[in-house]
Amino acid sequence: MGMIANLAPAGLTAGRDELGFREWTSARASNRIADYDLVILGGGCAGLSLAMRLAALGTRCPRTLVIEKRSSYTNDRTWCFWGESSKAVEHLIRQRWQRVTLRDGDRVVAVDCSAMPYQMITAEAFYEYALRVISESERIDLATGVVLASEPLKIGNEWRVATNQGLFSGAKVVDTRPPPPPQIGAATLWQSFYGCEIETECDIFEAGCAELMHFTPGPADQVNFNYVLPFSARRALVEATVFGVEPVGRGELEGELRDALHRRTRGVECRVLRTENGILPMGGTRPGKALDATYVKAGLSAGAGRASTGYAFQRIQRWADHCAEVLSHGGLPFDHPADPALLRALDYLFVSVIRSWPNAAPSLFLGLFEKTDTSRMIRFLSDAGTLADCAAVAAALPAGLFIREIPRAIGRKFGELAGRRGR
Repeated sequence: MGMIANLAPAGLTAGRDELGFREWTSARASNRIADYDLVILGGGCAGLSLAMRLAALGTRCPRTLVIEKRSSYTNDRTWCFWGESSKAVEHLIRQRWQRVTLRDGDRVVAVDCSAMPYQMITAEAFYEYALRVISESERIDLATGVVLASEPLKIGNEWRVATNQGLFSGAKVVDTRPPPPPQIGAATLWQSFYGCEIETECDIFEAGCAELMHFTPGPADQVNFNYVLPFSARRALVEATVFGVEPVGRGELEGELRDALHRRTRGVECRVLRTENGILPMGGTRPGKALDATYVKAGLSAGAGRASTGYAFQRIQRWADHCAEVLSHGGLPFDHPADPALLRALDYLFVSVIRSWPNAAPSLFLGLFEKTDTSRMIRFLSDAGTLADCAAVAAALPAGLFIREIPRAIGRKFGELAGRRGR
């Protein structure tokens, strides 16, 4: 079984190979270098997804070390997506919604998505399963509570990884560490959110219908909306979300979340079960190609998120499937493939329009779901859209507004590229 170091319970359990753990700590104490075929930096969604796929390969799995700075895993987020999920995680789906709504004042668009439901996986279920699978592999070690002392250094054919727990080496490195703190200008827009899962004293939610976007008043340079995922008639995740040029921290969103809870519960008493918050990039430039083919970046810091939505989970799962198979045959790791040029252009122009005219966002989003065939819309959002689907989505948008935005979007893109070269 693989070693799990410093994993606090936090409601999640995993096996531990005591012999492996003793050998690893002994290597640290004697300052010996622990050698691996592959080192995965970061044990979040991307890092664990890849490690899970590798563990399933049995003897074809390269000798792998996953380094994660957190000491324990908690139920700190949810991942939602449309359409078919990866077979490796399909059984982890907690909820499927057959309908979703979008609301702006008195205008409501209801979408029947029963053919391709909106689905959710909790961090709790994902982490617990991933840790168990990894712990059962004799060829993967997961070291938690480990912090890098410096950036990995290539010496000969090996990468040396210095940490607060010792020195490790690997022939290949996949870096899935989280992106740096969000800064103005690092993305075209930022999607900031803060939410809580609540339980109410009486039935107030419709469990089969998710509230995708309920637009609310806010500053003129932002797009504000509430996002509600009901799990039962008395339990739901309620989030306050902001699209804006500036990232918005949790503290700044507390008032928005209080208003969202009051609006949704209408004064009914509720108990907060947990909270989650995050800031996701929308648009911007992908990181440049690595200078060494044996070191790649993956996850949110490497363009895993869809520019126009922030969705990343399914994209990470597809990457993990393919990357693990290549690594099992001795191949080199690779990062997330770039979206097709047409999709990149549509996404960037859409995000640019929202940045320039945030007050138009509610009408744009409601119009898209109202005027576009649901199957086409969901395929487009799920990275499975055909050329006809892209054309249908484009036809549902106001042509004049988007044509006026093209020169500004081009100038903004050149500015972002120049900024990246200057960093």
